[in-house]
Amino acid sequence: MLLRAITVLLALSAPIAAEEVVAGLSRDRISITTNFDGSDILIFGAVKREAEIPEAPLQVIVTVAGPSEPVVVRKKDRRFGIWINVEGVEVDRAPTYYAVATSAPWNEVLTETEDLRHRVSVSRAIRSVGAPGDVSNPERFTEALIRIREEDDLYQTNIGTVEFNQSTLFNTSIRLPANLTEGNYTTRFFLTRNGRVIASDETVIFVDKVGLERFLFDLSRQQPLIYGLMSLAIAIAAGWGASAFFRYLRG
Repeated sequence: MLLRAITVLLALSAPIAAEEVVAGLSRDRISITTNFDGSDILIFGAVKREAEIPEAPLQVIVTVAGPSEPVVVRKKDRRFGIWINVEGVEVDRAPTYYAVATSAPWNEVLTETEDLRHRVSVSRAIRSVGAPGDVSNPERFTEALIRIREEDDLYQTNIGTVEFNQSTLFNTSIRLPANLTEGNYTTRFFLTRNGRVIASDETVIFVDKVGLERFLFDLSRQQPLIYGLMSLAIAIAAGWGASAFFRYLRG
């Protein structure tokens, strides 16, 4: 009885958050099929308050991060007339997909300290601890990884794309490209004021392969020899079919 009373008193004495974020998604599961060409996710939410709106403007940041994995980034150079790998750095963990959207310019929504703490920006979402001693300027390898994945639409920074109405309701849309990696995509929501995070929340988008995509994926992992032979047979059949078709056209 005494323990229960102490628990209630502690709960009553705990500070109540003045502002909280309540958010949702238009869909929380993405199925990758043979004709999957990407998907747009509508993200929406509201700010729940226990007090009046402070004078300082409130901002919103939304991030979507795919599964993280180690990545080896290599630099190529021309030697003796051919291009070869001359240096390489292993990035400890990098999200296979990462998108960040804000309600205002970056310098208005988040300070550098808060970015370092919460790992919000694309560069902070990548974890690269160290590099071989013989590699000069290892930061350029991380920059190269970001540049390559931005070109593939896998890394996105969408400044000012979050619509925020009367500091209460917000919404945005984030594009998930066709070349997604299967796994859980963590979606985070941040409320910031004066560049500092005052509230946050998160949910998950599930991305998985179904149908023929699932069959081929499982076959490549569980029976790689059969998968390889089947791929070779399909390639030979396709080549023979194309050759026969063109011979027919010429005849």
